[in-house]
Amino acid sequence: MTDELVAGEDGEPVDLPRISTGSEGLDDILGGGFDANRMYLYEGRPGSGKTTIALQFLLRGVRDRERVLYITLSETKRELQLVAKRHGWSLAGVDVFELVPPETTLDPERELTVFHPAEVELSETTKLVFKEIERINPTRVVLDSLSELRLLAQSPLRYRRQVLALKHFFSQRNCTVVLLDDLSSSQDDLQLHSIAHGVVMLEQLAIEYGAERRRLRVIKMRGISFRGGFHDFTIEAGGLKIFPRLIAAEHHKTFVGEFTGSGNAELDQLLGGGLERGTNALLIGAAGVGKSSVALTYAIAAAERGEHAVFFAFDEGRGTVEARARTLGLPLEKHMNSGLIRFQQIDPAELSPGEFAANLRQSVEVENARIVVIDSLNGYLNAMPDERFLILQMHELLSYLGQQGVLTILVLAQHGLVGPMDTPLDISYLSDAVLMLRYFELAGTVRRALSVVKKRSGNHEHAIREFRLSGAGISLGPPLKDFSGIFSGNPRFTGTKIPDLDKADGH
Repeated sequence: MTDELVAGEDGEPVDLPRISTGSEGLDDILGGGFDANRMYLYEGRPGSGKTTIALQFLLRGVRDRERVLYITLSETKRELQLVAKRHGWSLAGVDVFELVPPETTLDPERELTVFHPAEVELSETTKLVFKEIERINPTRVVLDSLSELRLLAQSPLRYRRQVLALKHFFSQRNCTVVLLDDLSSSQDDLQLHSIAHGVVMLEQLAIEYGAERRRLRVIKMRGISFRGGFHDFTIEAGGLKIFPRLIAAEHHKTFVGEFTGSGNAELDQLLGGGLERGTNALLIGAAGVGKSSVALTYAIAAAERGEHAVFFAFDEGRGTVEARARTLGLPLEKHMNSGLIRFQQIDPAELSPGEFAANLRQSVEVENARIVVIDSLNGYLNAMPDERFLILQMHELLSYLGQQGVLTILVLAQHGLVGPMDTPLDISYLSDAVLMLRYFELAGTVRRALSVVKKRSGNHEHAIREFRLSGAGISLGPPLKDFSGIFSGNPRFTGTKIPDLDKADGH
């Protein structure tokens, strides 16, 4: 970039407008895109998505009526056209310069020389690149790939000089350049990092089970504030879909922290009036004890008020959840058909945590969901590579949802059915309210108990009540005053006469 292009009338540098990278997600990570007329590096192993995101960069230039050029030393023009076709793109408007290595040509003038072959090949390759750029005069250029230049150079010193020559050549032109490197060298090319204005690394990770995970990281970007860390992405028809890492501090919204009813007066009374907007509640207990039924009750109550709710199911299919709702007499299908409740089944083996966070954001910001149900955290845990990361990301998710005024219902299944319970992970300290559900035995029958063991905001009942599921929905019985040890897994009757809970509850 020449001084005349960046200096204002007073001689001070001018902050040029950003240009889009062609990827909405990467633009978001960079806070607006690339600085124009600079050289950038995309690096990653073969198959990580470099060619695809580079084509997106050029196609954005075509949409902006710019002249763009793809210089390929590794892939053929036919291969590029096939990539574009599978993404539904047309390369019309993209100049493709397929650079054939000199040793493969039949030009007699190139067959005999007194110079070292590598010197001739590198020099002629560079001259051909410069000549084509001067002929087309593009504003966006992709060079694919540096590994070919590295092989031609044969020494790190000559390779660095060649890249510096490229940078110097482009600095004299109004041109933004993206270099691709497949990391074929045995060591990290830190010298190349120092030359480039910005470096983006793309990774493809093979996990022990399920689909591969893809992520990218901005290693450096001179003069640009960007979101650090790894960001998940997928390669779909239409290009790379990047999911910027969620940072809760960037999202604030004014809302009224009013009570959100469950649709069940007894449960709201137990909770001291209900759960407040902008809070989250953890439902914890054994499998089948009724956690999902309570969560469904909240989602349907929101729909009855005309609010939107979203139900993310990691463990059960839609048919199972609909069958449970019919058994409880809950009009789930009606509200799903009306669009007030969106049910999404999640496959933890196929969905990355970043994609789930992006899905959740869309539910809140686009669909205006007021209640979010995650059923269950056990399935969500399976989608995470490490439990530590689950806690960190769950903290960001809950902080974000709270700042958006959303009521979040989290379901966590404990290991075991009766007796002492084991919790796969402890996120109770992140929860604003914790509802414990347990089985207990009475007169040869299995019963359910429910209690609010934690609620940060406001008062709540401290009693343990019997909890029932029936065709009329959920219902709560009187406090179990004559029992002890229900939540410890060793319930004991301490009264003088076994109560008839069915009669006391009206059943």
